[in-house]
Amino acid sequence: MSSPAPSTPAPPWKRGFWALMFTQTQGAFSDNALKQLVIYLVLALQLGHDKEVALSAKAGAAFALPFILFSMFGGWLADRCSKRSVMQWVKSAEIIIMLIAAWALGSGQLTMQLFAICLMGVHSAIFGPSKYGILPEILPPHKLSWGNGILELLTFLGIIGGIYAAGELAESFGPGNATPGWILAAIAVSGWIASFFISPVPAADPAKPLHPNFLAELWRQLRSMSRDRDLMRANWGNTAFWFVAALIGLNLPIFAEHAFHFSPRQISYLSMALSIGIAAGSGAAGYLSRGRIEYGLVPVGAAIMALSSIVLGWPGVSVTPFAVALATLGLGGGLFIVPIAAVLQHRPAPAEKGAVQGTANLVSWIGILISSGVQAVFGALHRPPEEVFWFCGLAALIAGLYINATRPGAVRDLFKPNSRS
Repeated sequence: MSSPAPSTPAPPWKRGFWALMFTQTQGAFSDNALKQLVIYLVLALQLGHDKEVALSAKAGAAFALPFILFSMFGGWLADRCSKRSVMQWVKSAEIIIMLIAAWALGSGQLTMQLFAICLMGVHSAIFGPSKYGILPEILPPHKLSWGNGILELLTFLGIIGGIYAAGELAESFGPGNATPGWILAAIAVSGWIASFFISPVPAADPAKPLHPNFLAELWRQLRSMSRDRDLMRANWGNTAFWFVAALIGLNLPIFAEHAFHFSPRQISYLSMALSIGIAAGSGAAGYLSRGRIEYGLVPVGAAIMALSSIVLGWPGVSVTPFAVALATLGLGGGLFIVPIAAVLQHRPAPAEKGAVQGTANLVSWIGILISSGVQAVFGALHRPPEEVFWFCGLAALIAGLYINATRPGAVRDLFKPNSRS
């Protein structure tokens, strides 16, 4: 009798890749759970529209500012040290941050809650360059676009879970209760454990010097990136995506409370519709990329986002078409961001991947910080939140037109089976 054929061993990158996916998903969950929890607790205080808008903007700014201050440092660490080691250190710090958040939530001190959000911003700013920079080191080249699709899909599934959990925690425990912080600290432990199973990689440039003046380093990196038109285009596209995503995220709870009179739990359902759309779009982009970078997906995604925003801002829109438009906008966003992320990872030299990711992080978070300012300006001008959605659609449309104009034929090439990036 013949012996059974031996099973084919899994490719060596698989365990490390999926450990990275778990670690990243947990981080996205915790980031958004904490930030949205604080926003929901503020809304529960019934402070009035203007104060709610201002405090929502402050929460967004508290999370965004660390990315501007620490993204270049995170990029340097990603090149100077093993990216796996950097992620392990950061996940250790997250446990401490969540314990601080537990104390802040229990004491009811809004300033300390914003400080905890700020610390999570520092955590994510340092984590980001290593997370994105390690993908080309642990994945085969033909799997890079697929890997980015999976990364973005699971990131937004983590965001969905975090937003949903924030609504549940806000309604279950309310202001002045430390329990949500303890829960988030326990979840952070799982991400720290998973980080030890990420594939070990050597430091890309162990002798890389640290430049403390991050603005000068930012300028140097931008000048270097400008020599590669595709890389610079991806940098600005990445910034546009996160500007729009952040502004939608800040405006949505305020709109839903005042237009639909939703509770935090109901608001979280709408946020989940947006994130499900982004997850689906990211997965679709990874599939449609077929082992290459499909630039044509970017303007297509931008057009879908712009059209969806018309429905979001339509006067008197009801809940069902609003939720569908949110999901559709997210779908366009997923198609938009996946090829951009792949360009940012694929084109830099190995010793510069961390620095490029740090630069892209910093610039995108300048965009996110500006989104907090835009939200505050709309509130100060007493403009209805519906108009913010139209503003987001206009920003997406401009970004898509820019990509299409500077890389002509990208959409046409999307339908050519033999095209290559």
